[in-house]
Amino acid sequence: MFLQKAWRTGAFGIYGYTQFTKSGFQSNSKKFKPEDMEGRLEGKNCIVTGANSGIGFGAAEGLAARGATVYMVCRNKERGQEAVSKIQTSTGNPNVFLEICDLSSISNVKAFSSKFSSTDKPIHVLVNNAGILENKRIITSEGLELNFAVNVIGTYLLTESFIALLEKSAPDSRVITVSSGGMYTSPLTDDLQFSEVNFEGFTQYARNKRIQVVLTEKWAEKYSEKGIGFYSMHPGWSDTPGVAKSLPGLSKNLSGNLRSNEEGADTIVWLALQPNDKLRSGAFFFDREEARKHLIFAGTNGSHSKIDSIIESIRSLCGLSS
Repeated sequence: MFLQKAWRTGAFGIYGYTQFTKSGFQSNSKKFKPEDMEGRLEGKNCIVTGANSGIGFGAAEGLAARGATVYMVCRNKERGQEAVSKIQTSTGNPNVFLEICDLSSISNVKAFSSKFSSTDKPIHVLVNNAGILENKRIITSEGLELNFAVNVIGTYLLTESFIALLEKSAPDSRVITVSSGGMYTSPLTDDLQFSEVNFEGFTQYARNKRIQVVLTEKWAEKYSEKGIGFYSMHPGWSDTPGVAKSLPGLSKNLSGNLRSNEEGADTIVWLALQPNDKLRSGAFFFDREEARKHLIFAGTNGSHSKIDSIIESIRSLCGLSS
């Protein structure tokens, strides 16, 4: 167990340094096709969570620049309004709007999704970007570990709540969930809220991000007849406020070699623009290509069989029927 964990960490570090950095993006981008990004999104409604900074901001700006109507879901009203104004100015697109929702709160997510659903607007693109890596154990007012609440519960509940609106725009609709290369270091586990005595924020984050990848597989399977595409992706290591706060060592050691917000969001925008029939629903993407979900000899593949029991637990916590 210890040796396998050490192998995962080492393999992840080497793979990450060569691929997830700015230099990795510059190398991989040599294979990009410029025409893939020339599509327009006028008349399409896109929701981006965690959109006031970092990769979420980059994604919202990239979608707005291509004419989409963008709903930026943010927790903080003041920072959200500032971000909306910046994107409206930079893109010349007035159809960028702020929605307030705290993804760590089940009641907040339910209230927001109910309010938005009442408008009956079709959703063409849902970007589940909001995420957190909190190194201390924090329990929300609803009794959930904070990382798990935002990264898993918020993502799951919002997606399930918007299936009907996504179906209204099928077969063009898609859900893009922003995972992390950190998931390579962890298999699925039933210990969803990290009950171990010594809390490890990065380990919990990696577990959450693995869940997101497998949830994407299950959504693709569950809703295969509804014409909705489900994709997870890894943005690489980007120079975001979240990275600077939660992973200061990485931020310092890779100073100058971290991706920009635009580079981190590139594959999100690419996934939003491609026809669903060109993409495999349930797949994991990195730098505009379908990517592997497991590192060699990492022993994470078999853990995906746990997802059904994990979903049962998630639905129970959300107060959803089985």
